[in-house]
Amino acid sequence: MKTELIIRSNSSDIDFALLRDGRLVELNKEVSDNKFSVGDIFLAKIGKVMTGLNAAFVNVGYPKDGFLHYHDLGPQVLSLNKFIKKVSTGKFKEFTLKNFKFIDDIDKDGSINDVLKSGQNLLVQIVKEPISTKGPRISSELSIAGRYLVLVPFSNRVSVSQKIIDNKEKERLKKLAKSIKPKGFGLILRTVAEGKKVAELDKDLQNSLDRWKTLCKRIANTNTPSKVLSELDRASSILRDVMNDSFTSIVTNDESLKIEIKEYLQNIYPEKENIVRLHKSSVPIFERYGIERQIKTSFGKTVSMSKGAYLVIEHTEALHVIDVNSGNRSNKAKNQEETALEVNLIAATEIARQLQLRDMGGIIVVDFIDMKSAENRQKLYQHLRDAMALDRTKHKILPPSKFGLVQITRQRVRPELEIKTSEPNPNKNGEVEAPIVLIDKIESELDKIVNSSTVYKDIVLNVHPFIAAYLTKNMNSIRFKWFMRYKKWIKITPRDAYFYLQYHFSYKKKNK
Repeated sequence: MKTELIIRSNSSDIDFALLRDGRLVELNKEVSDNKFSVGDIFLAKIGKVMTGLNAAFVNVGYPKDGFLHYHDLGPQVLSLNKFIKKVSTGKFKEFTLKNFKFIDDIDKDGSINDVLKSGQNLLVQIVKEPISTKGPRISSELSIAGRYLVLVPFSNRVSVSQKIIDNKEKERLKKLAKSIKPKGFGLILRTVAEGKKVAELDKDLQNSLDRWKTLCKRIANTNTPSKVLSELDRASSILRDVMNDSFTSIVTNDESLKIEIKEYLQNIYPEKENIVRLHKSSVPIFERYGIERQIKTSFGKTVSMSKGAYLVIEHTEALHVIDVNSGNRSNKAKNQEETALEVNLIAATEIARQLQLRDMGGIIVVDFIDMKSAENRQKLYQHLRDAMALDRTKHKILPPSKFGLVQITRQRVRPELEIKTSEPNPNKNGEVEAPIVLIDKIESELDKIVNSSTVYKDIVLNVHPFIAAYLTKNMNSIRFKWFMRYKKWIKITPRDAYFYLQYHFSYKKKNK
């Protein structure tokens, strides 16, 4: 698998596109004025304490207060409160927690009134960004993520990522972590720590401890609410979380960003430092790597797939619904069950990509094509799990029901990425999907015609004049690319009577 990270820098924000084998699988945007990112830590002030909800509303500087439930306080919240008071007054400057006296854990089933008081200061971390009309979701169980491990203050626990399957490797990593773990801190070994030596783990730990000390120094000299530790910028956090041997290139159009990324890679993955390149072409960077085209064809209500199948994606306040359709594909399978399985497997791969690409969270219900065979339903379930294995966001998939429904829950920590793909309709008022979306549908049908068991000649495509011009423009036109691919010349006929998205193929069977 070949992985590429393409970074486009604008005056106000930065776009990150992650490609696997040329396919866009993740799209992120870092907005310069985003003050509430997942992972940011704030010195906040407790607002209303709601006994009925067993939660408190906390002022972190956002127009809507953050929501803090009792179960998100963390067992050592009393020790955290004590630590904040000591550091705030300047009486305690030993930030390593080596000589700090801990208080007993709070009761799991206790009341928030016994722990927090209105007006009190508290360190909290953003675990869910503000979405819609809601303020951020926060936690006072802090964590500082590094490349190989996560540092957890006021904890004594050492754990290893469940994605590391080898039990011997898990035990080895636990022993190494315990040997370097500072007193008063817990450690969580990440998946990328697999196979790493103690020196690499210790270097990563020291970086996280330095960030913790920086946070503590800011507590003594700040007013509430105030951010005391920022999560890494989006470029660094993506590289920290996904960087591996499959990366072949990191390309950006910004010279200063290129230097920053190279410096960061020197610390976390020095052998990959040379894959960072500056985009110098006059062609825009997202156009050069085919990203704009993929964005146009991937973010609409309808998503085309291979062999004529397509998805319809609908959003409601409570959940997302995805409908799988076989389309008008030619059926080469032996029976309906095999056709359903084939289309469902194609759809499962695309759905896994869509969830990650759009960053869809909450409850997702997928209506796959009905299959009678329990064995086929199990094949589909396993294929969907495998397809979503590379998704870093926490998720859970339930097996298909007899009706073909699959329920997925995916952690929602940021607003869903929405990109408008429609354009003004030149025929009448309103909007239609962009031409590139139509071209994908045309190519899908053309592929079926050319590759069908029947041999055709004189294939003619009838389209709106605007689309005809789009298909035939320049020597290296889309029609010419079709000729190189299929070794057939497709005649394109403009039809003034056609609507913008209307098209029709006509052809004759070739005599044997």
